[in-house]
Amino acid sequence: MSSEPFVQIDDVHFNYDGRPVLQGINMHIPRGRVVAVMGGSGCGKTTLLRLIGGQLKPTSGGLRVGSYDVPSLPPDELYAMRRRTGMLFQFGALFTDMSVFDNVAFPLREHTDLAPELIRDLVLMKLNAVGLRGAAELMPSELSGGMARRVALARTIALDPMLILYDEPFAGLDPISLGVVGQLIRRLNDALGATSIVVTHDVLESLQIVDYIYFVSEGRIVAEGTPDQIRASDAPFVKQFVHAEADGPVPFHYPAPALREQLLVNHAG
Repeated sequence: MSSEPFVQIDDVHFNYDGRPVLQGINMHIPRGRVVAVMGGSGCGKTTLLRLIGGQLKPTSGGLRVGSYDVPSLPPDELYAMRRRTGMLFQFGALFTDMSVFDNVAFPLREHTDLAPELIRDLVLMKLNAVGLRGAAELMPSELSGGMARRVALARTIALDPMLILYDEPFAGLDPISLGVVGQLIRRLNDALGATSIVVTHDVLESLQIVDYIYFVSEGRIVAEGTPDQIRASDAPFVKQFVHAEADGPVPFHYPAPALREQLLVNHAG
């Protein structure tokens, strides 16, 4: 497994209408790794995925994926990079009026000139990889949540991507489905020789399947390490996140005046 960065993010800042969202993000992700990005809601995790995919451009800083300098890519090269990138959307985002087979076949039909017979074989192979070859003719409405997520994963890897981005792949899954999807992420990444970035809140599952973890808070990397380093960490933010503690560096109470003072003011009025 190479130690050279495949995804290289250097001092990236990003603002929405002048409001800072990311403030000096640095990540160097080697080829072949599965990396988790964790943090509270609204900390900038999904924005980071959009920057990597070229949907947004950094306010400042550098961002490379392989040989691509993403922010400076002209449209044709950006689309070429995206064809080599798989994206698993939160809750799967299957086309509800297409069968399981046609959902997985969609990127192959859109982006290749392969014969229908070859597309059929490839779709069945991808569905077999996620254990759902027998569900090829079902509609999304006939699938459980876990099955739908696995079909979406088969569609994500249809073009054998070099980079796979996951936006909350475990959201809404029961424990069995969560474990299945987690192991598929690991196995498929290794089988494809891809690189995977997983945005997730699920600490326990991530510690079992990823090679490295970044914790983001208020637009900054506040901790990082291997699963073993994270388990052993005494960093307050990491301990709060891993052990699901209600209060800590991320406070339970939204900033407000002292309750006693606020109540006295109300009574005095």
